[in-house]
Amino acid sequence: MEKILVKKLNAQELKALGVEKWGIWTCEPKTFDYHYDDKESCQILEGKVTVKTPDQEVSFGPGDFVVFPKGLSCTWKVFEAVKKHYKFG
Repeated sequence: MEKILVKKLNAQELKALGVEKWGIWTCEPKTFDYHYDDKESCQILEGKVTVKTPDQEVSFGPGDFVVFPKGLSCTWKVFEAVKKHYKFG
């Protein structure tokens, strides 16, 4: 299984991807399980999150670009309300 990828992209890279045109998703603090039927790329705008898988534990927040691989099952723990741009596929 591929790992969750967390990195920083500069403004030019984000613009080239068209991130500002992607959908917005928000979530209040809570813990929930999630399965990715498709790859998701997202840019975190606000919040603090830790995602756990059987092989990995990743924390991210504002300014992080995160890629979740297709087929991943994980548990999200949202510590501070999260807001992100996201795109599947």
